[in-house]
Amino acid sequence: MDLHILDHRLKVTSICKEGLVNFTHPLIKLIFLRNRTRCKFFSLTETPENYTVVLDEEGFKELPPSEYLQVEGSTWLPLNVVSNGHASSSSQAVGVTKIAKSVIAPLAEQHVSVFMLSTYQTDFILVREKDLAVVIHTLEEEFNIYREEGGESIPVHSQDVRNGLQKNGKEATKPTVHPVLSPQNQFCVMSLDPDTLPAIATTLIDVLFYSSSPKEGAPSSQDLDCIKFFSFSLIDGYISLVMDTEAQRQFPADLLFTSSSGELWRMVRIGGQPLGFDECGIVAQISQPLADSDISAYYISTFSFDHALVPEEDISSVISMLQQQRQDPAC
Repeated sequence: MDLHILDHRLKVTSICKEGLVNFTHPLIKLIFLRNRTRCKFFSLTETPENYTVVLDEEGFKELPPSEYLQVEGSTWLPLNVVSNGHASSSSQAVGVTKIAKSVIAPLAEQHVSVFMLSTYQTDFILVREKDLAVVIHTLEEEFNIYREEGGESIPVHSQDVRNGLQKNGKEATKPTVHPVLSPQNQFCVMSLDPDTLPAIATTLIDVLFYSSSPKEGAPSSQDLDCIKFFSFSLIDGYISLVMDTEAQRQFPADLLFTSSSGELWRMVRIGGQPLGFDECGIVAQISQPLADSDISAYYISTFSFDHALVPEEDISSVISMLQQQRQDPAC
């Protein structure tokens, strides 16, 4: 298999909900006006806490400095596993499960923190630029590693990486086992032809920027034990959307498409308190058991918490398995 280091340098940011009004203009530009920005990697995910925005350096220039904007200090590089010449596609209902043992677990063992972004098309593994030497050294036996530069794939070996290999000298510490929660929403993972994006513009603006406003007669989400979660990604010309079925009903059914099975997904939300960015092994402690049980999963990290989506028919067994993992002292 091949592992590609994509030609993007990314920032991971968070916008406070009460400050969203300060960012609607640049966000609308980044989502809808591709000809007016050089941004090629953009992802916006709304959770109950905030909006997580992951974007490249060109996109980051569009965001104004603000007390409502938090920026994780590192530059992140997206990795992508390619098998048989095609990206590791989540639409084949495998997702992060395919890379749990070959990528996620080995990096966790080397104390490399990862930030995951699964989309309809593929799975992006974000690593800090400063960790790249360790990443290449760790994975080069399993993968042919290439760095994308100017549209070309250039082979990379650990001896080619400058700054040398800086191994973490600390002894392995047992990772914190975080609590998990499963809200009742049913989720869809969908895509959209970019040329039809204008046709859903008003609906998308409503869902992204105004859906927090309570609608008359609408039941409270808290009463239903549901969670606010909506993710939009526009990466290298491909659009991915993750939304619950309530949000999906607001969109024209003939424009959004999903896998042929049209399956629904349930969420596992990881973390009782905000997770931070320095702890290693959070993704591994979820993806490894799913891989062992051959359960498909999308995985979306955000600024505060992590989220895994598993097939609806598997949610009970997944929660039981993860709860058992948290009670077993051997884990």
